[in-house]
Amino acid sequence: MEKLKTVDNGYKNYNSYGAYLKKKYEGQRVFKIIVDGGFTCPNRDGSKGYGGCTYCNVDSFTPELTRQTSNIREQIENGIERAVNGYKADKFIIYFQPNTNTYAPTHYLKMMYDEALDACPSDKVVGLSIGTRPDCIDAEKIALLESYAHKGLDVDLEMGMESIYNETLSRINRGCTHEELEHTLNLLENSTLDVCLHTVFGFPWESTEMMLRYAAEINRFPQIKFVKLHQLYVVQGSIMGVQYKREPFKLFSMEEYAAFLAQFIPLLRPDIVIQRLFGISDLDLLIAPNWGLKKSGIQTYLDKYLEKQNVVQGSSYISL
Repeated sequence: MEKLKTVDNGYKNYNSYGAYLKKKYEGQRVFKIIVDGGFTCPNRDGSKGYGGCTYCNVDSFTPELTRQTSNIREQIENGIERAVNGYKADKFIIYFQPNTNTYAPTHYLKMMYDEALDACPSDKVVGLSIGTRPDCIDAEKIALLESYAHKGLDVDLEMGMESIYNETLSRINRGCTHEELEHTLNLLENSTLDVCLHTVFGFPWESTEMMLRYAAEINRFPQIKFVKLHQLYVVQGSIMGVQYKREPFKLFSMEEYAAFLAQFIPLLRPDIVIQRLFGISDLDLLIAPNWGLKKSGIQTYLDKYLEKQNVVQGSSYISL
């Protein structure tokens, strides 16, 4: 795989999302506008359980200004203003992120998505991104999302895989199995939607060898176009946060996580675009691990480490 030009005009040995966006949109700056649609999750409202995933506090990954604004139009207008003024953004992807954004009847989802898209100038919006769970997707909802793709939008469906092991999914109160993810991926086999999978590395009972097997599982589904790779971190307001305070457990240091990525990325299919290498939380909510750097500093550290180790995405991938 040849090195890809990135947004900052550097080069990376992995298929980075910044480079993908820059190439696809011919150099224009594309920025995701996060929208909180007020959804919940089936393992929060009692449908499958209560309390949510044990590591989750939705506030930890939702910008504070988004949390403070309930009106969708205001969220988008404020988000666009910040993106233009702070990042010189040219185009926008509307991103329904917090909780499970397909967990409602299809007609209600259409109303929410339409409201969000109508709030963004039609000549400025290029995509719609929907964060959800594999057990909250069916053929009718896929058809709804495909209808936006047929109108010329890039639509990506982001689903949490988290782990490939049902024991882990049970221990973190996920409320769904890996087989349910497989079922949904099969529904999406010939879809026009771009599929993004979210993973979490570092559950203390999973070994390095177990985590490296995630790559082979992702690779076997050609419909997966994007991945988001996250390390486990512990935040206030989560069940795991309470557990960690009672009995701390091992978490990745930044150096250890970089070394893990250096093993994982060569195993990953080279055409898959990596939207994110790591996760972050607001410092006022973060319990551990605190790597002592801002987002840009962590990104720079990981990129330099991977370059120094001559890591190339897909270099150890074996096509079946």
